[in-house]
Amino acid sequence: MAALSRQDQHRQIHARQAARRRAMQALYSWQLTRDHPKNILASFREDEEHANADAEYFREILMGVTSKAAAFDEMLAPVVGRPLEQLDPIEHALLWVGAWELAERLDVPYRVVINEAVGLAKKYGAEQSHRFINGVLDTLARQLRSAERAAPRRTSG
Repeated sequence: MAALSRQDQHRQIHARQAARRRAMQALYSWQLTRDHPKNILASFREDEEHANADAEYFREILMGVTSKAAAFDEMLAPVVGRPLEQLDPIEHALLWVGAWELAERLDVPYRVVINEAVGLAKKYGAEQSHRFINGVLDTLARQLRSAERAAPRRTSG
């Protein structure tokens, strides 16, 4: 398999970021409407903004989270420090996306998972939600990715 050019790598990173953002929005919608995830998926695919997102990654997140939301909530509940019903829907959606990536996508470094969720929280969440998201996902990463966290960091050069 040929290595991706820098431009293709950049495009792939942006497509994944867009997929996470769209998944956060879709999960927000799902929380409020409890519409069938396939209907939400279809409506998001029709949206012009979806063209920039990694459509398959978006689908994996949405379907993966909605099919196991109760399990992810059980995973998050002891870490969150308050009843999950009190979570802001954006925070809850971001925690689901982060928990799904930490649990299901071991190919995505835990630092990337946390940084992406924190970035979305800064843009879309309440004033201090990025700190909350960082703390919860960091704790979850300690539980789910202990070997990765213990490994020495790679440095370039």
